[in-house]
Amino acid sequence: MSLINTEVKPFKATAYHNGKFVPVSNENLLGKWSVFVFYPADFTFVCPTELGDLADHYAEFKKLGVEIYGISTDTHFAHKAWHDTSDTISKVQYPLVGDPTAALARNFEVLIEEEGLAYRGTFVINPEGKIKIIEVHDNGIGRDAAELLRKVKAAQYVAAHPGEVCPAKWTEGAETLKPSLDLVGKI
Repeated sequence: MSLINTEVKPFKATAYHNGKFVPVSNENLLGKWSVFVFYPADFTFVCPTELGDLADHYAEFKKLGVEIYGISTDTHFAHKAWHDTSDTISKVQYPLVGDPTAALARNFEVLIEEEGLAYRGTFVINPEGKIKIIEVHDNGIGRDAAELLRKVKAAQYVAAHPGEVCPAKWTEGAETLKPSLDLVGKI
């Protein structure tokens, strides 16, 4: 069974955000678009490149009304320590959520049980708290924030324009498709 179009399960966690420890729950997701970015661990190799790339694009996500949440099975204390000691992670302005019990990683089906770490899972969640996009990578393969931004724009477009769909490589302002019998076999 896929998590697509399912509601995010209730959760409570603590994040390091803007120099403070703050509570985060499924209630924070309602009324706006959210992106959960699971990563294996703080103080690693590929993870800071991804989180730094997201930090570089964060203003663009915010313009779209999107909040990003970086999540690993580390504690919020480890997130603070990493933020305080890494030039790349110090750029991060979005919440870094601690998931030391791996409850979130389990709920989103990205936990590697025998390691206690998460796969690189990306989840785009709509304002109703439903998962609209899922992408999971092996931990050796980094993600691209610009491509994620494109996908979020497509998800928002489809949500705002019922009856239209975005074709491959769709970018903002490009033509969309209106599925109909007339299109069958003509694309």
